[in-house]
Amino acid sequence: MDIPNILNREFDVPAPNQVWCGDITYIWAQGKWHYLAVVLDLCTRRVVGWALSEKPDADLVIKALDMAYEQRGKPQGLLFHSDQGSQYASRLFRQRLWRYRMRQSMSRRGNCWDNAPMERVFRSLKTEWIPTTGYRTAQEAQRDISHFLMHQYNWVRPHQFNGGLAPARAEEKLNVVSGIS
Repeated sequence: MDIPNILNREFDVPAPNQVWCGDITYIWAQGKWHYLAVVLDLCTRRVVGWALSEKPDADLVIKALDMAYEQRGKPQGLLFHSDQGSQYASRLFRQRLWRYRMRQSMSRRGNCWDNAPMERVFRSLKTEWIPTTGYRTAQEAQRDISHFLMHQYNWVRPHQFNGGLAPARAEEKLNVVSGIS
């Protein structure tokens, strides 16, 4: 199965809901690894979906995609880019993309620069937010990570890519300019 790298590091996207990126990282909670899947809108680097699970399976990335799809008003015809993780190559995930009328793009094998904006989100999360000892419970991790991604990262944290604006603020500004409210 060969999914092309359609995105090809074209990380500057003119409008929201045109290109989303996805990736998975791991988080220490309750004495074991948990897996966090995040969906990022490349336009302003806004986190639009995420999910946390004990298993790094297709269900995890589908949950994150479903959240993004619902929260963003079921956009049509966008490009979804990820690395070549088995979760993203799975039949279940590809069927969900097909159902949502999304095209799929994948990084070249072993090339982390092809999904650099996702790596940047995870770096911020892990260096600025998550306690060095991890979380006592999965519920605590869920609450704290949700707060970071959907509030701190999207609405508060200045982002160099957006000229110092947080992603959601930069998106609001775009909407004002384009007349979308």
